[in-house]
Amino acid sequence: MVFCPAIRERTQTILHFFLPHSSQMGAPLSSWPWQNFGSFKYLLYGPLVAMAVGSRAWQEGKTGQVWCLHLLLLFAIRGFVHQLWWSFSSMLFLTRKRRIIKEGIDFEQIDREWDWDNFLILQIFIGAMVFYLFPSSREFPLWDLKGLFIALLLHVAVSEPLFYWTHRAFHSEQLFSRYHTLHHSSPIPNSFTAGRGTPLEHLVMSLAMMVPLLGASFVGAGSVGLYYAYVLLFDFLRCMGHSNVEVFPGGLFEAFPFLRYLIYTPTYHTLHHTEKNSNYCLFMPLFDALGGTLNIKSWSLQKEISSGKNIQVPDFVFLAHVVDVWSSLHAPFIFRSFSATAFRVVPHILLLWPGGFFTMLMMWGWSKTFLVSFYNLHGRLHQYWVVPRYGFQYFLPFAKNGINNQIESAILRADKLGVKVLSLAALNKNEALNGGGTLFVNKHPNLRVRIVHGNTLTAAVILNEIPKDVKEVFLTGATSKLGRAIAMYLGRKKVRVLMLTLSTERFRKIQKEVPVDCQQYLVQVTKYQAAQNCKTWIVGKWITFGEQRLAPPGTYFHQFVVPPIAGFRRDCHYGKLAAMRLPLDVKGLGMCEYTLERGAVHACHAGGMVHCLEEWTHHEVGAIDVDRIDLVWRAALKHGLRPV
Repeated sequence: MVFCPAIRERTQTILHFFLPHSSQMGAPLSSWPWQNFGSFKYLLYGPLVAMAVGSRAWQEGKTGQVWCLHLLLLFAIRGFVHQLWWSFSSMLFLTRKRRIIKEGIDFEQIDREWDWDNFLILQIFIGAMVFYLFPSSREFPLWDLKGLFIALLLHVAVSEPLFYWTHRAFHSEQLFSRYHTLHHSSPIPNSFTAGRGTPLEHLVMSLAMMVPLLGASFVGAGSVGLYYAYVLLFDFLRCMGHSNVEVFPGGLFEAFPFLRYLIYTPTYHTLHHTEKNSNYCLFMPLFDALGGTLNIKSWSLQKEISSGKNIQVPDFVFLAHVVDVWSSLHAPFIFRSFSATAFRVVPHILLLWPGGFFTMLMMWGWSKTFLVSFYNLHGRLHQYWVVPRYGFQYFLPFAKNGINNQIESAILRADKLGVKVLSLAALNKNEALNGGGTLFVNKHPNLRVRIVHGNTLTAAVILNEIPKDVKEVFLTGATSKLGRAIAMYLGRKKVRVLMLTLSTERFRKIQKEVPVDCQQYLVQVTKYQAAQNCKTWIVGKWITFGEQRLAPPGTYFHQFVVPPIAGFRRDCHYGKLAAMRLPLDVKGLGMCEYTLERGAVHACHAGGMVHCLEEWTHHEVGAIDVDRIDLVWRAALKHGLRPV
């Protein structure tokens, strides 16, 4: 085939003929008819489901409507292919060294791509129409090898050049703004970006996909296997090209140079997304070479990225752990739409629990600390690392040393990489486990990375939630690290603190740490009944429904207990775990932190972040320095953090 500008002009002329030239009205086929249906759009699959169920197409001998079942199964697998590519590309512990665009996918892009699967509804309608118009296609054999070769020939001869020229036409000024800018509005390509486009784009894509299949069918070589194989391979390669992860070894194209023209790479197509003026092909760069649009950086950049040497060192690491099996399913590489909202148990997640439980056992036996997510703030790279241990394991005596070894290995790795601050989350800083991080600092006195438990800011957040006119509070978990700091701070402010503890020795020790004239404000109580008239409860230890009933109506339950207490009382207010909202200039954040809303992080996370931004050089481990609570709070506000 000879390529020349005349072909491109002719293609644009044909497309322009069917499109309006007025920019004051929406262009036809530029929006989906069901775009406002929300989840109800899936009801459009209803007729096919009803037909397949009504005819019992899965039973032996029921061949009349089996095509409905095949269509539904094929399109379910297609969605699964996109999901698998998303999961793979989001497993940063596997792919971080081969990511092409280093930035993360934020909530804004996730929301824009929420309805990425609109094209599947269009194409399943097209498939159903084909089966109705050509009844003979309902009786295909299971497999015919000849059809595979015919489809391959038609793909190269028709589908590839058809897509190439229409794609180039879509990049003309008028067509791009009306039809193709939607696809390119996603700054970080991913498998769901592959499905995001306008109806006109996907009609062209459908045509490119149908020509090989219908061509093979018309010559009597169509088969069920061909339809599955071709369509799924088509989607597989589309998702691969948009994955933002280079999967080909660089040496492959040096050993076999001709492959450069037969198969594109994720780097190749990402260059198209970033520069928008080259690399238009469907899957075969041969057509870019013939059309003069092959980006000269395609192979050198591919080789550089595939080497895996372009590693970014984070400034700050938040070292978390898994809470339970349910919360493990909130990881961003499982379901993006789930991890992009605050964690909650939803029905479809119940189906994944057995897999999550098996994964827990595997992680317990073989896994080590891994990278799960990241974002950028004030020009600094912040990462989430996860210790492969679950909440209940921290309370198993025989698991203590193993957990500390995992944390220690993460600290030493961070120190070797050049990380500035590592913040310990939740039970990773448990006093009974490692003294709030003191164990590691004492064992490795020459650490360059600063170890931070972040609880100073946690205390500050809780204390700043309490109204200034409060004169009395009831405190559970009173002798814990946070409880001690809160009690001492409030005692210094001459607020009466009812400290629930059975240990008089531990109470006296804390009481003696405050000035003599303030010691009277710290009062030991041993029963919940002592707080029957107190409307400000600070909960650092789990309390039952019966214990909550002792609080007077209108009580505010502040809390720092993990997991948070269940709110049984409708006549009381239940605060959430201490948290802070990140500044608006945070970039690449697309995951909610456990039960928190978008853009919010736990206060201990924020505390480590402030430590990094302030470039403080001390370790924050062990007991909380009460004198620094206000200092840390002011520093957090200075950097744009705000209480939730």
